[in-house]
Amino acid sequence: MKNTAQEERPKPDGEATVRKPLLNQGSLYAWPMGIWLIIFFVAPLIIILVYSFLKKDAYGAVLPQFSLKAYADMCNPKYAIIVLRTLKISIVSTAITIAIALPCGYAIARSRHQTLLLLLVIIPFWTNSLIRIFAWISILNNDGIINQILMRLHITKEHLSLLNNQGAVILVSVYMYIPYAILPIFTAIDRFDFSLLEAARDLGASKNQAMVKVLLPGIKSGIISALIFTFIPIFGAYTVPDLVGDMNSYMLGKLIVDQVQRTNRNLPLGSAFSLVITLVSIVGILWMELAKKKEAKLKKSSSKEENYVAVQTAGAVK
Repeated sequence: MKNTAQEERPKPDGEATVRKPLLNQGSLYAWPMGIWLIIFFVAPLIIILVYSFLKKDAYGAVLPQFSLKAYADMCNPKYAIIVLRTLKISIVSTAITIAIALPCGYAIARSRHQTLLLLLVIIPFWTNSLIRIFAWISILNNDGIINQILMRLHITKEHLSLLNNQGAVILVSVYMYIPYAILPIFTAIDRFDFSLLEAARDLGASKNQAMVKVLLPGIKSGIISALIFTFIPIFGAYTVPDLVGDMNSYMLGKLIVDQVQRTNRNLPLGSAFSLVITLVSIVGILWMELAKKKEAKLKKSSSKEENYVAVQTAGAVK
């Protein structure tokens, strides 16, 4: 007799009948998450992909006609300038973030108070991102804390324009995304074998040489993860350049919003630019996974070599 979940498999005489499950319970548990990802991740990407190949009408709606006009419009020189500006701000912000995160991650990993220091990094980011951006606006504006201090110390006689420029966008972007760089770098350094640094020093390397030639390659996967977790959000950021920037810091995120809203109302063009950011994100994730696989292979090969040397040494001793 069979049911929907199990079937009986006959056994030779004297043995009990074994029930073989037909459905994998693990797949049943994965269905809710799979449905969630399909509805809120895969389906929107498909809609964006389809919209990017459609035609815009005179009233801002989308016509069900295949068109490559959105991708042709992306080649407009004015959009190329925005893309290059976005790359510039993203690269500079990411470089500064990594430069700060490396010593911070090293200090936390070597400290006896790791939990406390990690909490100090994370706790400020429990508040809403808009609140933190407006806090920076109050610090950088003409009547902000920095200008007040500079005026009272007689360093400047006029208010400095610290807001609404590319420098403000870079500063706030570094602040917004620095935890996403510190945490993966800290994790990589915490797992690093520091006896390798001692071995490098014994072989004649200076402290700086040991850091550059031994530590940095050993934590490469953490650095790549920090690069991706920092560069991709800054590349597609909207709120930071919109609130603390000006037209000289107009970026792709703001361009997409303007194309989707009623000001320009060009959904195909906005979808095409959104796909560009999506492709950049996919390339970054694939790069990170490739780096992890290479690191795992290197560790596996090194462990095999160590085992081989140990076996040879043991044989020689016998």
